[in-house]
Amino acid sequence: MTVTDINPATGAAVAELNETDLAGMPERMQRARAAQRQWAAKSFKERARHIELMRRYIVDRAEDLAATVSDSNGKTRIDALATEVLPCALACNWYAKNAGKVLGPQKRAAGHLLFANKRTEVSHLPLGVVGIISPWNYPLSIPFGEIVMALMAGNAVLLKVAAATPAVGRAIERILDAGELPEGLFQHIVGSGSKVATAFFENGIDKLFFTGSVPAGKTLMAQAAQTLTPVSLELGGNDAMIVLADADLERATNGAAWAGYQNAGQSCGGVERIYVEAAVYDDFVERLAKKTRALRHGPGHGKEVTADIGSLTTEGQLRTVQQHLEDALAKGARIQAQSQPVGDVDNGFFFPATLLTEMSDDMLTVCEETFGPILAVEKVANAEQALEKANRSNLALTSSIWTGDNKRGRELAARLESGVTTINDHLYTHGLSEAPWGGWKESGIGRTHGPEGLLEMTNAKVINWDLLPAKRNLWWYPFDQATYKGLLNALRFAFPTGVGQWLGASLKLTPFLIRKMFTGWKAD
Repeated sequence: MTVTDINPATGAAVAELNETDLAGMPERMQRARAAQRQWAAKSFKERARHIELMRRYIVDRAEDLAATVSDSNGKTRIDALATEVLPCALACNWYAKNAGKVLGPQKRAAGHLLFANKRTEVSHLPLGVVGIISPWNYPLSIPFGEIVMALMAGNAVLLKVAAATPAVGRAIERILDAGELPEGLFQHIVGSGSKVATAFFENGIDKLFFTGSVPAGKTLMAQAAQTLTPVSLELGGNDAMIVLADADLERATNGAAWAGYQNAGQSCGGVERIYVEAAVYDDFVERLAKKTRALRHGPGHGKEVTADIGSLTTEGQLRTVQQHLEDALAKGARIQAQSQPVGDVDNGFFFPATLLTEMSDDMLTVCEETFGPILAVEKVANAEQALEKANRSNLALTSSIWTGDNKRGRELAARLESGVTTINDHLYTHGLSEAPWGGWKESGIGRTHGPEGLLEMTNAKVINWDLLPAKRNLWWYPFDQATYKGLLNALRFAFPTGVGQWLGASLKLTPFLIRKMFTGWKAD
């Protein structure tokens, strides 16, 4: 059975791929485990050399990769280059350089003098074989970053890309081929997400990384519970932007247009709700309306730059965005501005960038994730009201504060309920390899990117040993009255109420410790 990749901007076929026969999953898993054992034996420096080969391929073929993403996903080629290809090269660079520092063995000091004879080392060992099920909105950069993290941590990877963008999965295969990895270490699976996830769980995947909708994430989590398979879930956002009266409105409106309309609004970390203090509300709306009307939506897959905003990726998503707009208008919202069409927009899933005002909290575009190029702006009395409204959402991925006072911005940011809050910026931290990515509430569990993302790809392993040739620990058998008093004196030595108690406990504890730890137990 074959899967056809259709360009959502033109309706033309991009590629055709054979669907993976899931009956062969046990054999695939066996090959992955064999390759993983070989790979895990390599040093971080050796793994990094393979990742650097991939980076070289990405840089050398950046235009081809951007074209593939644009044709498969519908976003403009510039968008694909900036938010997909560039972050992949950055990811290769950061994880190759830093994985060893983050995941290498670390000594832990004794927590108290009572354990001065003990030493602890914490290692982070590979999980084994990880599964990645990735979305269609960033079909290259989201899965690739996770692949690099998994590989640098010593894992094998089974990747299932979104059904809407299988051609990007094939492009990822070519990048990984350039890395000259052991055969079977990376495998691309083509097929239904739910069926592939079931096959992963049935064949003992060691961890699943999923990016997608809240309902799908909950279903996968329930499946994973049957085998206690760990999962990392990134499930979307309904992100708020708060504009204070002292904000630079030129920057704020430029940022709102970018973070709200980029990728046709199909960014889980993009702006959807904007709360503006009353003193600057009219000026903000007027500026953003002008910028919105200046934008062009249409096909942008060619080298010649003709459009700012490309197509939505699926027909279903287009219907959702249309439904949210219709709901908002029926409940009193007003369209302040829309972008202008350019080129042939009749054959694609295009939707104009749309600025809405007169918003209310019961509108779908305010209380749910729209995932389209709609910005809803609401006037608020002050920052406190803005915070209260921003925190109402059950989704809490990212947010932003726009202000001329960074100190105040950081104070307010700490009160926003989201995994990431940026000040005077939005929708770029996913591209920071060093910064953890993930949200609170129903935006998911777990983190990718940064040291935290690398740690998610490992099992923590503690090795503890004794420096002294002791026969017994203080609390070992046999139990007797001396053991009881010895433990009490150890407690009073550790946490004395005064110098006298500490001195008395020390004098009693020392001979007991010597006798207990350095003499054997002669059991008759």
